Amino acid sequence: MRLGILIPLVAALLFSASGSAQEPIIAPGARLETLFSGGVFTEGPAAAPDGTIYFSDITGSARSREAGHLMRYDPRTGEVIVYRSPSGMANGIAFDLEGRMIVAEGADFGGRRVTRTDMASGKSERLATHFGGRRLNSPNDVTVDARGRIWFSDPRYVGDEPIEQPVQGVYRIDPDGSLHLVVADAGKPNGLAVSPDQKTLYVASTDNGATGALPEGMSPRALPLSILAYDLGEDGSARLREVLVEFGEEGFADGLTVDLAGNLYCGCGPLGVRVWSPDGRELATIPTPASATNVEFGRGADRRTLYVTAGGALHRIRLRTEGFHPADE
Repeated sequence: MRLGILIPLVAALLFSASGSAQEPIIAPGARLETLFSGGVFTEGPAAAPDGTIYFSDITGSARSREAGHLMRYDPRTGEVIVYRSPSGMANGIAFDLEGRMIVAEGADFGGRRVTRTDMASGKSERLATHFGGRRLNSPNDVTVDARGRIWFSDPRYVGDEPIEQPVQGVYRIDPDGSLHLVVADAGKPNGLAVSPDQKTLYVASTDNGATGALPEGMSPRALPLSILAYDLGEDGSARLREVLVEFGEEGFADGLTVDLAGNLYCGCGPLGVRVWSPDGRELATIPTPASATNVEFGRGADRRTLYVTAGGALHRIRLRTEGFHPADE
């Protein structure tokens, strides 16, 4: 279903170090367009090599009896269809250098694993299910670097399954299939992105203070919500460099992506989509009609289009900047 609803927004200008205004990130006259609505909780948009957009609808046991769906949007026709259901409670999605779809499947009756699907045959394989002999917590987000290494976060937000891992970490899957715990000091890691120069790993630290639902009337204490920047070594190691963005009482960091200039885009819940420079200067704001979760640039002729999931919907907006996809560079 294509809706074509346009949402007014405010475009922020970029500013140079001297304070002079530069080109705005948001294209003149651009509006946030709603492409799909009616989902339960949408996440993880990812652009396939042919330009089609895949995203997750996380139905969740507390929200619906449905078993999670992987959705497919075709920018050429405007059609949205269910690509795969049940989805294993798929959350983050990415495409590797060979055009295969990588999916982080969460908990709450989901797969608790990372899978890879050959788009030609439709066949899938398991890439990560355990670490140190224990089941993963709930793979959340996933990204791929220019060397073909796969990075995924493994927090726990929902689900009654036992939590077996001693840490909520960030892992790396190397091309040889080996699995490595890379980040153990990000609190509860969520969204991930690798900078275009491959020197920085961005991690959304989104600790909501709980690993599942609490009794009515009880509120957890959340740790500081932030975006962390890690120095990324040639060997795939990651060392915390700085807290790039720190959130106050409102907003948080969910999904992340980058453009060719290295700017960082983030779905920030009630704050909509925010954009920061690599040194942490806020550059632009894109309001969303519901809490923003994930962001992703299109590919090919669609590289200046930013796709946004929020609430139970998929949106897009035309920008001046081009997205970074390692397979296309």
